[in-house]
Amino acid sequence: PTLPAAMGPSTPFLILLLLSWSGPLQGQQHHLVEYMERRLAALEERLAQCHDQSSRHAAELRDFKNKMLPLLEVAEKEREALRNEADSISGRVDRLEREVDYLETQNPALPCVENDEKVIGGPGTKGKGRRNEKYDMLTDCSYTISQVRSMKILKRFGGPAGLWTKDPLGPTEKIYVLDGTQNDTAFVFPRLRDFSLSTATRKASRVRVPFPWIGTGQLVYGGFLYYARRPPGGPGGGGELDTLQLIKFHLANRTVVDSSVFPAEGLIPPYGLTTDTYIDLAADEEGLWAVYATLEDDRHLCLAKLDPQTLDTEQQWDTPCPRENAEAAFVICGTLYVVYNTRPASRARIQCSFDASGTLTPERAALPYFPRRYGAHASLRYNPRERQLYAWDDGYQIVYKLEMRKKEEEV
Repeated sequence: PTLPAAMGPSTPFLILLLLSWSGPLQGQQHHLVEYMERRLAALEERLAQCHDQSSRHAAELRDFKNKMLPLLEVAEKEREALRNEADSISGRVDRLEREVDYLETQNPALPCVENDEKVIGGPGTKGKGRRNEKYDMLTDCSYTISQVRSMKILKRFGGPAGLWTKDPLGPTEKIYVLDGTQNDTAFVFPRLRDFSLSTATRKASRVRVPFPWIGTGQLVYGGFLYYARRPPGGPGGGGELDTLQLIKFHLANRTVVDSSVFPAEGLIPPYGLTTDTYIDLAADEEGLWAVYATLEDDRHLCLAKLDPQTLDTEQQWDTPCPRENAEAAFVICGTLYVVYNTRPASRARIQCSFDASGTLTPERAALPYFPRRYGAHASLRYNPRERQLYAWDDGYQIVYKLEMRKKEEEV
């Protein structure tokens, strides 16, 4: 027979060649299939092991959950019982404090004035020959403290002793912070919100004074920083100083514009609980004041009226307020208010007042406690524009709002 036209003489050879290759290819396919079967069997075995482990873990988790649910229920009941007990105790404490406050208003404590030194002839006269003339008010300010109405703890900044304040005559927003009792750098914050931030010091400008201050009696008033200069080689606190220099520092120009030796010898710390301060400067509606004490009468505080322009002492008074257990003081409408505490610190209280004008007698003055905080005031600064106290309490910066009444009104 004849071959098709498409097939040439080499076609049979190609067919034979293909038939010879088919044998090895079939062998390779068989080995590949066996390999794949072995791999699939291994995977199935591993999947079975994972399934067994998952089932075992799920069973253990169910057992743990069944064991923990009763314990959680017991813990929740105990937590609720503790919460109810805490609420009950808090309510009882609130009632007790209200009852104590009521009893204090009904039976006020006697002021810290010794009877044998109270002289009817004039305010603060104790027969020592010192000038204790009646103060003539420069303004019509006639208010006195009725109570410390509220307290706000702003933050914690610096060490246990320091001072923070506003300038009662300057910009209403600026905050001045003087940390420590022997330092030479003050922080100035643009506003209260900047000071309250955790990164407050980044927003503060630093003002360095040429002479370090001593104590916490500094004052910012009318754009100036008034402070007592630490005497070279003098005691760090608690000792006696023969003289003390007052510095008037211009905060904007950063220069000393005036200085004066305070006209008192044998200065000692006026506050028995704040022994680093020798002169405590204060400002009120009437101007600039100084609270101090001397060895001449080491049991009581003295008060002086200063000229803010020249630092001259205009008038001085011996007050009946004891130094013992005093921690700070401030002046409002020409009346000195002294805050007392204990050691260790407890609840602070205004327990002595002295009106340089003679309008407010100690018997008619309110003697309020400070709200619910047991601490020690390193400084108190009154702002007459806001009628608030700026306090430094163991490193905490606190604002106290004051409620006022007329001096002539009965307590």
